[in-house]
Amino acid sequence: MASLKKIARRSFLVGSAAILGGVAFGTYKYHQPAPNPLEPGEGKAVLNPFVFVDQSGVTLIAPRAEMGQGVHSSWAALIAEELDVDPAQVTVIHGPAAKAYYNSAMMAEALPGRGYNASDFQHSLGQVVGNFSKFLDLQVTGGSSSMKDGFTRMRLAGASARETLKEAAAQRLGVSRALLETRDGQVLAPGGVTLSYADLATEAAAVDPQEAELRPAAQWKYIGKPVPRIDMLAKVTGTAGFGVDTRIDGMKFAAIKQNPHFGAGMRSFDASAAKDMAGVDQVLDLGDAVAVVGSNTWLAQQAVDAIEVDWEPAAYPETTKAIFAEIEAAFGDAPNSTMRDDGDVDNLPEGAELIEAEYRLPYLAHATMEPMNATALYSGDRLEIWAPNQGPTIVQKSAAALTGLDPEAVHVNTTYLGGGFGRRIEVDYCNRAVQIAQKLKGTPVQLTWSREEDMQHDYYRPGAIGRYRAAVQDGKAVMVHGKIAAQSTTQEGAGRMLGLPMSGPDKGHVDAAFNQPLAIPNFRVEGYIAKPMIPVGFWRSVAASFNGFFSDSIIDEMAHKADRDPLEFRLELARAEWEPAAKVLETVRDMSGWSGKTPEGIGRGVALVYSFGTPTAQIIEVADRDGEIAITKAWIAADLGLAVDPHNVEAQLFSGLAYGLSAACFGEITFDGGAVEQENFPDYDAMRMPSMPAVEVAVLQEQKHMGGAGEPGTPPAAPALANALFDLTGKRARELPLSRHFSFL
Repeated sequence: MASLKKIARRSFLVGSAAILGGVAFGTYKYHQPAPNPLEPGEGKAVLNPFVFVDQSGVTLIAPRAEMGQGVHSSWAALIAEELDVDPAQVTVIHGPAAKAYYNSAMMAEALPGRGYNASDFQHSLGQVVGNFSKFLDLQVTGGSSSMKDGFTRMRLAGASARETLKEAAAQRLGVSRALLETRDGQVLAPGGVTLSYADLATEAAAVDPQEAELRPAAQWKYIGKPVPRIDMLAKVTGTAGFGVDTRIDGMKFAAIKQNPHFGAGMRSFDASAAKDMAGVDQVLDLGDAVAVVGSNTWLAQQAVDAIEVDWEPAAYPETTKAIFAEIEAAFGDAPNSTMRDDGDVDNLPEGAELIEAEYRLPYLAHATMEPMNATALYSGDRLEIWAPNQGPTIVQKSAAALTGLDPEAVHVNTTYLGGGFGRRIEVDYCNRAVQIAQKLKGTPVQLTWSREEDMQHDYYRPGAIGRYRAAVQDGKAVMVHGKIAAQSTTQEGAGRMLGLPMSGPDKGHVDAAFNQPLAIPNFRVEGYIAKPMIPVGFWRSVAASFNGFFSDSIIDEMAHKADRDPLEFRLELARAEWEPAAKVLETVRDMSGWSGKTPEGIGRGVALVYSFGTPTAQIIEVADRDGEIAITKAWIAADLGLAVDPHNVEAQLFSGLAYGLSAACFGEITFDGGAVEQENFPDYDAMRMPSMPAVEVAVLQEQKHMGGAGEPGTPPAAPALANALFDLTGKRARELPLSRHFSFL
């Protein structure tokens, strides 16, 4: 395709969309407190192809993957706000793998500091640091960063398109652009003259893209208001194209069997039974795995299941108990990080009451509804991939290295994702499809993993141990000292993603532990890195998923030790540290009618977790139903600073709660003989519709800076539920899943 640094004026090709006689827009200025040393000179502008206008209307090329979170609809609203079109009239397509589509928000999370107390300068610095992502080709959907990434860039693209179309109209009509207005996809001129954007597209292609000031919030028509999902119709009618829906003429279908022992090879296999099955085309030796290619996925799966394989053994501890012994051993090393070290935690204040607790959380699978799949076509000098993925440039670079092709010869088509949760940032499932395609040169092949293969070959949320010492005195929190041990998703997951060694203090490892907005005078959090054993990666809310449980559970234990109302105890600490955290607690208190007292047979728990820039509070209510426990009600409040679409944010927070409750109640990956014991949903259950509580969500927009939406709903779910169970039963849960200790209805 043409260089994305200099957009061709009259012909521009993106994936399957050709622009003829149209124009593409997207000038994004760096806003920074000092000149960028990597891009010296006047202007410092980067040309990004996000929006194009041609005879068919307005199209948004979205560099973030749509996996149910509504990013395409919200980004369409952002450009529509400045371009004066109805978001429903914007066509959205996934962007190709390209440097221009880097995520400008993710790397800001790596800056030191707690986040919630960052100054304006620190936020500006984060924007500058975020632009370094383009040098790493970091085109990634994750980290609850899509709105922060696109909020300014998309509006600038829309504003540039609007003013350029007006300039084209001004030149045609021979009038000043200042006399023109735009409305509903048209340029309006004096005398009742109207010109549609489509009619002006060809002329706009000959006009230099115009820059424009962004409209003030008082003029917004779409931002901050609910906008219908543009993917709704396709998804409810079954016409949306997910990865498994890909169909290419002459396509074959493949299934795979991989070593259940991670990182180990294959000694030998017997495929005689599979080869005799009707419809089997080939049995392929992939070196450390075996695949079957046939006329359909089901047949290929039946055939690969019939292959007998002699696998090499695991090189890591073979049982859950032995693996957790290695995690525990990490406490014997020096801490990797001490991100918070306030006051003195080594000496207990005189007269204070001490609490010591150890919490343990299991490894977890992503368990996306759409299993891992990818389609590939290899021709020798070109490779095309169709995949539901969260990182097109990562897929591209990995496939290029695998095949020996230049990255420009690898074309990645992103489909809708049937769930991602961080799993589809990985490229293993794409690489397997490429391996098979190389052996079937000239034939497109779709590889779909079975649910068992998917469940047993994940990049898991790491198992973790939290050791806490805490103290209360005269009803006040006076000390918290947390030690957290787990494998590092930063070192292992980010290392794979970036292809770089990751070292130094791991801030992400202790996220939602060291940076909780609570005014505790003596407060230290240390992170300990366990050695690599089980493949680990980014799971929805990453380390906040376990640190949220650790850090809020100890606060709840402190509140009860102090004989204080758990919500008021938290509220006192939050008010003294950061007002937005106090506000979300006050909101769930008022929504739920919290009184601190519950009737017989009812329990309520509260939790507060700050993650991904968003303070989130949850209250969960449980009820005793003849010895079994029903989760009856839940209340959520989160402050995002600015919600582009409040209804979409509500859905995200609801979704995060459901995902967190599933993990809290049932989620557990265990190991025996070096292999994962869970195979399918009967072994790895999730919340069912009858089990979900009635949920109320409040979206606050009071903090100064924009926070994330996709992940912050998950971390408070487990501690809020565990705290509710304590209120109901008097039994304190310090390990998950809760189904080990409680019987859920």
